[in-house]
Amino acid sequence: MKRRRQAAGNGRRLITGAALATACVITGVGARDMAASDDGWPQWRGPLATGAAPAADPPLEWSETRNIRWKIEIPGNGSATPIVWGDHVFVSAAVPAGDSGAREGLFTRLTRRIVGTEGATQTLRYTVLAVERRTGEIAWERVVREGTPHEGRHQTGSWASPSAVTDGEVLCAFFGSAGLHCLDMDGQPLWDHDFGDMEIRMGFGEGASPTLHDDTIVVNWDHQGQSFIAALDKRTGRERWRTDRDEMTSWATPLVVEHGGRKQVVTNATDRVRSYDFETGELLWEGEGTTLNAIPSPVAADGLVYLMSGFRGNRLEAVRFDEAAGDITGSGAVAWSLDRDTPYVPSPLLHDGILYFTKGNNGIISAYDARSGRPLYGPERLSGVRSLYASPVAAGGRIYIPSRDGTTVVLAAGPAFELLAVNMLDDGFDASPAAVDGELYLRGRQYLYCIADD
Repeated sequence: MKRRRQAAGNGRRLITGAALATACVITGVGARDMAASDDGWPQWRGPLATGAAPAADPPLEWSETRNIRWKIEIPGNGSATPIVWGDHVFVSAAVPAGDSGAREGLFTRLTRRIVGTEGATQTLRYTVLAVERRTGEIAWERVVREGTPHEGRHQTGSWASPSAVTDGEVLCAFFGSAGLHCLDMDGQPLWDHDFGDMEIRMGFGEGASPTLHDDTIVVNWDHQGQSFIAALDKRTGRERWRTDRDEMTSWATPLVVEHGGRKQVVTNATDRVRSYDFETGELLWEGEGTTLNAIPSPVAADGLVYLMSGFRGNRLEAVRFDEAAGDITGSGAVAWSLDRDTPYVPSPLLHDGILYFTKGNNGIISAYDARSGRPLYGPERLSGVRSLYASPVAAGGRIYIPSRDGTTVVLAAGPAFELLAVNMLDDGFDASPAAVDGELYLRGRQYLYCIADD
């Protein structure tokens, strides 16, 4: 563990709206913080770790000239979800050293399309920014590490894909091989932890986010070397336990669940799905893995956890916590399963007893009764959406699904497919949205948008 000096900066361009004319408790932040987190978006899949924002009610419709409170240019690249707590939005980015905000040129983008993955040839500043929710002004900006990545990334990926996590006391930004960096809420460094270098399958880049519960941070480290899962003290960075995993590269974020008075950490992966004791790291149960390149994060509610993936195959399993022990393969612990139309990159949404998920990376959605596995609708094509990486979010009785080309489709939440709106912006979105109060935050390839009623 090493301490590093920080660098600060500000002055990103602000564009204002006027100028534009979750029987089980799902936990990421600690249980004592859940009431506060209902008004924020403290982690990758929101306050309940399901993709739902119970207290939020953002606009139904918007455009570049309507319902945009502010829009700011974000330096470098990153596809991490914006994290929201109190008066600030927190964004992670990997910024080329010397970058003055200029975007990459057409030749570079075309070259990446041809070669497939991008080599690590430039020095990056791994950066965390705090943005004022009301105005879009940069409150603070910290470079937590500077260096050249040891390997490349997918042509559509980024070196800042994992999302940060906060409980209002600490803000932990994770950059994979570039370390886990814990700051206070004013951006001052508390500690950092270097886990080493990942060897990612096909050089596709890193992406799993950390999970924070009570005073413990959980990191899943699946790669082509020795994989493991580890728990660290949020105040010191000291490892509390580490458990080796016989697993290839995965990108799924671990899920902390409390059921029957016991806390456990559920992981999705290619070879096996597993659950560990939160306090000790002991393996509690495991079962057949999902598919190659396991990316979607688990979601859980009402005594069931849902694990799925959709690359070179399709697999979804709903597992009963009450019956899960040892090897659950083929046992009654599997409440129901599915072998079609499951997501590749996007994670599922679990909201009001309905499980929503997209097919592959396509604009096609299905909805199932979460308890029984009964299909409610789908697969249904989303109007104007060709490709998507972002995961769906539920807020205000609606479902928001941004696409890679700038289209965001809004559906009615519920058992029937109902298209409510199709909204277009000038940027494209790989990061999943965050919904808080009357606002929707969309982090694009170039801009961060705050969408709110005019």
